[in-house]
Amino acid sequence: MNDNLWNMQVMLVIGCLFIHGFTGAPDEIEPLADHLKRRADWEIRTVTLPGHGETETLKGIRYQSWVAAAEEELKLLVKSCDTVYLVGFSMGGVIAGHLTTKYPVTKLVLLSTAVYYINPKQMLKDLKKMAADFLKGELKHNTLFKHYRKKMQETPFRATVEFQKLVRELKPSFQHIHIPTLIVQGERDGVVPVKSANYLYNTIPASEKTLVFLPHSSHHICQGEDQDELLKTVESFLAEKPAEVEHVTS
Repeated sequence: MNDNLWNMQVMLVIGCLFIHGFTGAPDEIEPLADHLKRRADWEIRTVTLPGHGETETLKGIRYQSWVAAAEEELKLLVKSCDTVYLVGFSMGGVIAGHLTTKYPVTKLVLLSTAVYYINPKQMLKDLKKMAADFLKGELKHNTLFKHYRKKMQETPFRATVEFQKLVRELKPSFQHIHIPTLIVQGERDGVVPVKSANYLYNTIPASEKTLVFLPHSSHHICQGEDQDELLKTVESFLAEKPAEVEHVTS
C-alpha cells in the first residue's frame, strides 16, 4: 500500500459503514473493520440489524426494519463525513446496494452478496465432510456443522421469508449503481453461489467495477483462509482516489 494514498485523504473526513448478513452480527465483518481502523483515521461504524446479534430474536420482525436500521446509520455518517463508503456482507450487501442508490456514497464493497443463495454443489461437499467427521466422532469440531445447526434451530421460518422478500424487492437496485464497486466472492461458498457475484458484475452499470474470487474461502470470507488477500484487496480499493462520479438515484 502506497502511504501517499492515505495522505491524500487526510484533509477529508471519511466514514465507512459495515452491514452484516441475515441471522448474523457485526463480528462477521469485524476483521475487515478492525483492519481499516488500524490503517486509516476513518470513522468506522457497524450496525446491528433488528433481531440480530448475540441475543437473536427475529420473530415478528419485517425486512423493512433491517433496511431502516442500516439507513439511519448511513444518514448519520453522511451528515458527519465528507466521503462515505459502504461495505455489505451477504444480505447486508443487498441492503448496501439499495442504499447506495439513495445517498451520496462514494464507493461500494459487496462481500458474498446474496442476490442468489444456496450453492447445491458446495453444500453437497460440505455435507459429505460433515458425514465423514460424524463417522470419525469429530462432528462437534466441524465449524460448518455448528453454523448450519445454529441457523436451523434459531431461525424462524417467517424470518427466512422476510429475507427472501428483501432480496426480491431490493435486487433491482443494482441496475442503478454508478459508483466504483468491488465485488468479492468465495469460491467455496455453500450459501451464496458464484453466479451471484457474476450477476452483480454483469448487472451493475458502473464504469469502475472489480470482481474478485477467493479460491479457498467459504461464505464468511472475512474469517476465511484468504483473509489476508481480502484485507489487502478492500484496503487498496478504498484507498485509491476515485474518479469524479455523478451519483445517480433510482
